[in-house]
Amino acid sequence: MLLFLFEFSLSGQVFAQDRPTIVQRPITWNAKRERLSLEYLQERHGIKNNSVDILPQIVVVHWTDVLSVTKTIRVFDPVELPGRANLQKASSLNVSAQFVVGRDGTIYQLLPETTFARHTIGLNYCAIGIENIGSARYPLTEAQLNANTALIKYLMSKYPIEYVIGHNEYQSFKDTKWWKEVDPNYFTDKDDPGSDFMGRLRLNLGLNAVIVLN
Repeated sequence: MLLFLFEFSLSGQVFAQDRPTIVQRPITWNAKRERLSLEYLQERHGIKNNSVDILPQIVVVHWTDVLSVTKTIRVFDPVELPGRANLQKASSLNVSAQFVVGRDGTIYQLLPETTFARHTIGLNYCAIGIENIGSARYPLTEAQLNANTALIKYLMSKYPIEYVIGHNEYQSFKDTKWWKEVDPNYFTDKDDPGSDFMGRLRLNLGLNAVIVLN
């Protein structure tokens, strides 16, 4: 099987990067959300931790299909997942992400960078999620491209980020050391945030595509 992963070129390494402007819009974090997050880590990822802290090594870029920052944050805010029976079977913990980027490029922070969030099957334990307001019908904007570039460069300067992927690419990590999902049949097919956006984003970040044979 051909596995498409991505690694940094030497020219793309970041040693110091200014923090972009980030608007704080924290979602509810309480004892129940912490308990459900720890349970998710153990029951879905097979990781028994006493803390919800993660070491970010992957950034996963998403789009929301909800065309409003306020509505998106409202969706992520409840501790427990409303509806979406296919996801509830795995956990009642609500989906979320560390960041949301508006269509004008404004970056909103919902959770600390190193706090666990449920956004990508198999990779949550080591991944920062960036949600972008948009959809297949409303592709992500140039302002969002610039904002994602600035945010990810900043994150790369702080953490040992090895991969920047689109949500549509996460299944490429199956059968690698990175994949930690106890149920091999638990996955969803994704198309966000689009191959064109990810190609342009990687170009901005100085990333090279690498084909790994498994």
